[in-house]
Amino acid sequence: MLVYNFAMYTLLLSYNPCDVFTHFGVTEMHGLNLADCTAHNNTKDSAYIAGWCNYIPKESGEYGKEDKMFIYINLSRCTDDIHTMGLVMHECMHMAGIIYDGCWDSHEEEMITWAESEAYSIVNKIKLVTP
Repeated sequence: MLVYNFAMYTLLLSYNPCDVFTHFGVTEMHGLNLADCTAHNNTKDSAYIAGWCNYIPKESGEYGKEDKMFIYINLSRCTDDIHTMGLVMHECMHMAGIIYDGCWDSHEEEMITWAESEAYSIVNKIKLVTP
């Protein structure tokens, strides 16, 4: 698992989506679980998790704006520049929605601009570690 600390989140990169669970030392979080991940035939075409944006798990299960988040990208799904950027932008848009409290009516441009900027940063990291 490659880990990069950004200002608002932790970026996690690996070829095995089950690594997310082991990284955080949990068997389930946010509606997904390690057993189903392990049972899934994770390939470049199908994965239990292609990408994931959520809060870093904590025991209480209660989260707010002050809690740190993560973005996970399954590197086996980064098969070319177009699919990589699409996957990363998808997860960044999820995070933008959380950061801006889903205020599309009042912050649409800021949300998209933030997600685009972060996606470029993430894709640049991915390009350093993938063939």
